[in-house]
Amino acid sequence: MRKQRKNHSSQERVFIIKRHLVDHVPVSDLYDEYDLQPNVFYRWQKEFFENGSAAFEKKNVRKASSEQKRIEQREAKIRNKNDVLSELMKEHVKSKKDLWNL
Repeated sequence: MRKQRKNHSSQERVFIIKRHLVDHVPVSDLYDEYDLQPNVFYRWQKEFFENGSAAFEKKNVRKASSEQKRIEQREAKIRNKNDVLSELMKEHVKSKKDLWNL
């Protein structure tokens, strides 16, 4: 019979890793306590250290810059549309004048 997998939340994973690194709880105790496989714990730890810099990034700066980029793209699209419309209006006015001058 297979054991059902326990899905630990990201907060739980960080807490478990913290217990090992900060509180110096032996990894073997964590395996038993949380019913973990060694490779699972070390995979979490690897991911934690690889993505740890994200905790120190300013999320608002990244969000603001992506939002600013999106605004600039939309403004460029509007400028292009306005240019096309003004060109069409010039041609329309010219064709009307030509019709009246016949």
